[in-house]
Amino acid sequence: MNNDLPLARRDIIALRLERGEGAVATALAQEFGVSEDAIRRDLRALAAEGRCRRVYGGALPLLPQLPISPASTDMAVRMEEQPERKAALARAAAMLVQKNELIFLDNGSTNLAIVRFLPRDIGLAVVTNSVQIAAEVLKRSDLSLAVLGGTVDAHVGGCIDAQAIDQLMLLNIDRCFLGVCALSAGSGISAFSPADASFKRALLAHSAHVAVLAVNAKLETRAPYRIADIGAIDRLIVEHDAPAAILAGFTQAGATLLAAQAP
Repeated sequence: MNNDLPLARRDIIALRLERGEGAVATALAQEFGVSEDAIRRDLRALAAEGRCRRVYGGALPLLPQLPISPASTDMAVRMEEQPERKAALARAAAMLVQKNELIFLDNGSTNLAIVRFLPRDIGLAVVTNSVQIAAEVLKRSDLSLAVLGGTVDAHVGGCIDAQAIDQLMLLNIDRCFLGVCALSAGSGISAFSPADASFKRALLAHSAHVAVLAVNAKLETRAPYRIADIGAIDRLIVEHDAPAAILAGFTQAGATLLAAQAP
């Protein structure tokens, strides 16, 4: 196919991108009978217009703009929201725990709910950076508790500063329940605070097994600071009625899913 009109050629490429197709410079150059440089100019122009994303060797369709995660409120507020649904997730999470493990409960209102479902008298040691979670663990005489120190971030509800990370790096964590603000198959897991995101990346690096509990409202949402790809976690625990289409995307992105029972 020979098309010497750059604008017409560009419109054809743009239409394909809008349909969700990728654009490969070498293939398009052969199809239109022009040089690869001409195609690259087309793709640069389309990217400048906000109609595609440039990648090596071509271009991709724009990612859909995800909604902002609703998990931007203070921990004190989130503790009162959806208690039954969070309890169902927590119950499923607690079933993963094994005898004599050192588990880390990261900041988060859903992780707070895990404490009351942890198996009794199996030699569990709990470490946390959360003030509220530490207080809840203290109610259990069968659990040992260690708390990471540092300056408490009131919004997050715990310690996420350099001092907390230094203490974290001395641990060999068997199982971590990572608190996240937003999850997306495309953009991974993310947080609202750069310090919180840094702390969570350190948790990932020092944990043998990592699970994330996610209420439906956090699925396919975004937050500013990226933590890791979905495939970096071992288990994604979701609600019983999480949308099937969204879950299929997470599976394709490398997630291993565990569905909680209905509350």
